[in-house]
Amino acid sequence: MNIVVCIKQVPDTSEVKIDPVTNTLIREGVPSIVNPFDSYAIEEALRTKEKFGGKVVAISMGPPQAKDALKEALAMGADEAYLLSDRAFAGSDTWATSYALAQAIRTIGDVDLIFCGRQAIDGDTGQVGPGIAYRLGVTQLTYVIKVREIDPANKRIVVERLLEEGREVVSGTLPALVTVVKGINEPRYPTFLGIRRAARAEIPVWDAAKVNADENKIGLKGSPTQVWKIFTPPRRGGQVQLMPGSTDEAAAALADKLLAEKVI
Repeated sequence: MNIVVCIKQVPDTSEVKIDPVTNTLIREGVPSIVNPFDSYAIEEALRTKEKFGGKVVAISMGPPQAKDALKEALAMGADEAYLLSDRAFAGSDTWATSYALAQAIRTIGDVDLIFCGRQAIDGDTGQVGPGIAYRLGVTQLTYVIKVREIDPANKRIVVERLLEEGREVVSGTLPALVTVVKGINEPRYPTFLGIRRAARAEIPVWDAAKVNADENKIGLKGSPTQVWKIFTPPRRGGQVQLMPGSTDEAAAALADKLLAEKVI
């Protein structure tokens, strides 16, 4: 099976910085990590390859430093990796990002399965995976907690989806895009040989022209959603009042105050 896994390098949550002019995330020079949900996607892609054969191709869109995320995927066991990096992609929202990644997958060609994390921790939208599926016209299976069955011969896949009210078992046809949740597996640690292989790897960089991307559908120009203002919410005020007396007296006084304030 030919499998693609889409991953994203995200800013360390303690180091998020915003460009005050463009209102977009500053990624260059900021400490970054592989999006945690994408680690589960990489692992599931590798397990699928180990069961059915084929290869795993990792792709990402971002600045040159995003190669580090792709090298982590290679160290875990991915066979190939490609980085979409071009100033024309800068400022892309989820709509433009899903378009660019879909164009990259078309460039790779002949793909049976696409794995994505359910969402990125910097945007938390969960829209890119479904957006890619829509662009490619393939089956989308979101919030997957377990892949029950894959039948390459009959082009069929059966999964369990994790919903708020329980689990849902659904089937679909291949090719398909699957977004995975935490708990679907336990991501493996890269092996020493994998780390050495990844360190030596030269990751091809694809620009907009390479994936035949329409300049009107990428970057800020191709993004229908834009951030107009970013601000820090005002701090909430508050005060602490200690109830004097013994435990019973303090409890009674607290209950009286809550009743008086109509909290209970």
